[in-house]
Amino acid sequence: MLYPALKLVSVPVMHALWRPRMEGREHVPTHGPAIIASNHLSVLDSFFMPAVVPRMVRFVAKKEYFTGNPVSAAWMRAMGAMEIDRENVSAAQDMLDAAVEVLKAGELFGIYPEGTRSPDGRLYRGKVGVAWLTLTTGAPVVPVAMLGTQKVLPPGTSVPRLHSIGVRFGEPMTFTGDAGSARDRRRVTDEVMVAIQRLSGQEYVPRYAASVKGAGEAGV
Repeated sequence: MLYPALKLVSVPVMHALWRPRMEGREHVPTHGPAIIASNHLSVLDSFFMPAVVPRMVRFVAKKEYFTGNPVSAAWMRAMGAMEIDRENVSAAQDMLDAAVEVLKAGELFGIYPEGTRSPDGRLYRGKVGVAWLTLTTGAPVVPVAMLGTQKVLPPGTSVPRLHSIGVRFGEPMTFTGDAGSARDRRRVTDEVMVAIQRLSGQEYVPRYAASVKGAGEAGV
């Protein structure tokens, strides 16, 4: 796999250009499955965060990333990203099913509970997929805060800017409950979002980010 070689090249570049501040990386398990649950400020989050984790972090990425630029498509595949068609009515469950297989294999799976990038830098209500995953598999959840990444590549721009960033990991969280219970899924998701908010310091908005984007409230 090209992953080790890509990290060998990309990590020094990232450190030279964006000087990432890392906190709590020791909270990421050195072996076994774990769910890495992060806030989402930039399309570059899926590059910056895995780059500072010694183990591979598997993500799902929308189909467009694999069908456009062949260079970016090759990069996504080499970094372990898994393709998903968001237009498919079963896309959400397909993503969760793929994540279960990753976790059963003892790997790390990265997820953005907000479901999409924050339109304005605030932290939005989490979707319950992260809860379903942890309650279904028993894998711990490691909350993560990305800091400053939205300033590297603001919405609507295509050329990264130089700006320091941070990646802050929290202590692993384990949960009990029934994955089939809507109440348990909501409870666990809200606890994960509270942990992310404490790490990031973001203002919390009890609404889904997608609904704010759809209403054009943030001008995005």
